[in-house]
Order: sequence, then C-alpha cells, then structure tokens
Amino acid sequence: MNTDPNDPGKKMRKLLGNSNPLTRLPKKNGNDNSFIKENDKADAPQEQQSAIPVAPPPKNKPASAVKQKADSGSRGSNSIFGPALWNVASILSLTINVILIIVLLILAMSINSLGLSVSSLLNMGTDLLGGLYGNFEKMDRAHITTNIDVATTIPVKFDLQLNQQTNVVLSQDVTITNALVTVNTGGLNISRANTTIVLPSGTTLPVFLNLTVPVDTTVPVSLNVPVDIPLDQTQLHEPFTGLQEVVRPFYCMINANATNLNGEPICK
Repeated sequence: MNTDPNDPGKKMRKLLGNSNPLTRLPKKNGNDNSFIKENDKADAPQEQQSAIPVAPPPKNKPASAVKQKADSGSRGSNSIFGPALWNVASILSLTINVILIIVLLILAMSINSLGLSVSSLLNMGTDLLGGLYGNFEKMDRAHITTNIDVATTIPVKFDLQLNQQTNVVLSQDVTITNALVTVNTGGLNISRANTTIVLPSGTTLPVFLNLTVPVDTTVPVSLNVPVDIPLDQTQLHEPFTGLQEVVRPFYCMINANATNLNGEPICK
C-alpha cells in the first residue's frame, strides 16, 4: 500500500469519504454490478474492501425452467394455428351440409311436381337397368348376316394338255394332192394310184389330238356370298360382357330376382 502523502488517489478518497461513486450508477439488474465491485475491491484500501459487501454469483437457471419456457412457446404457436384450422374445417363442413340439403330439397320438389312415388322410381330404375343389361346381352348374342356381292376378274394362265380322240368338221372344201387311191368297180380296178381328192365342207373326220395348248387370259367372276358372323366369337364379346358386369350389381340392388334372356338368375 502506497503511503505517499502526495498520492492523488488517497486525496480523492478522503474527499469522497468511504462511499464509492461507481456504486451510485443505475443498475440494470441485481447481477450487473458484479464487475464494478470487483474493480472497486482492486482500487480500494484493504480496510474498505472488507467493508464492501460482495454479491453472490448468479445462479444458473434449472433445465426444467428452460424446458417449461420452450413448451410454453410451442403451445403458443399451436394455439395460433389450431383455432384457424378448426374454423376453416367448420366452415367447409357447414357449406357442404347446406349444399346437400339444397340438393335434397330440389329433388324432393321435382319428385312432387312430377307426381312420382318411391315405388314408381324403383320401377323406373328396374326398367332402366334391366333394359341396359338385356340389350347388352342381346348384342353379345347377335349375328351379323348379310350378302356380299363379288364382281371381279381373275387372271388365268396355264398349259392345257390335250391327248384324246375327237371328230372334226371341215368348215370349207379341202384339196388333197398326191393321194394314193384304190378303186375297185365292176369294170375298173385302180390300185394305189396318185390322184387329187377334194373333200367338201361339212365333212366329218375322226382325229386324235396329242398337243399342249398354252392358256393366258382373264375370267370375269360375279358371286353373291352369304355372311353370318356371331358377335360372341369376335373381339366384341369382351366389351359386351364387361358392360353387363358393370350394370349387374346396380340391377341386383333394385331387383334381387333378376334373370337373363335364358331365364337364369344373374344375382348369385
């Protein structure tokens, strides 16, 4: 400790007395003046340091308090979005209910205005669904019957082999020269004499044909072809049966005793 009588610090402390001017500054909280007191203890004399009370060190907050604060923050965020979601859901539910009620009222008014009853509506549904199912079944069992006219020409090209005996008729007079003729008469006998013979037209001669005749021509064809195609043996069978399966559950809901065209029950 400095005992110099000219020490300016000692003179200042005598003027101020035992009070420290730093302790008169405004405090932010109860733990912010700890650094001030530490500095004061370093500068103050030993006897004053013992008189200045030392503040206890700040205590750490327990983990439960931190968790409670985090929980309160999360509950605060949920409390913001929760009521908004419930409000939107309530508005949508009320809107849908109002629309359904309006639709039911319109249907009821329409039924009353047309003079229809529940039984008549069921009969209409039975007739409608039964008609659809029956017509789909008829379409599957139907046949396509028609006549197809064929008018065309067919090319014909081949070799015709002839090997047979036949008779030919001369269309004009035929002269045969240097023919060997034998004539036996009562007063004249000629044996194998060269002569010229004229065969008149219309003379029938037996001949033997042995030749190949090439044929290259076109033949006109005109036919009437009947056609009968069952649809249950074509690719249309699958869509027709599929349509029957689509209608069948609704048809059975209205008429549990529904039958097909053969009288067999379809609601099994």
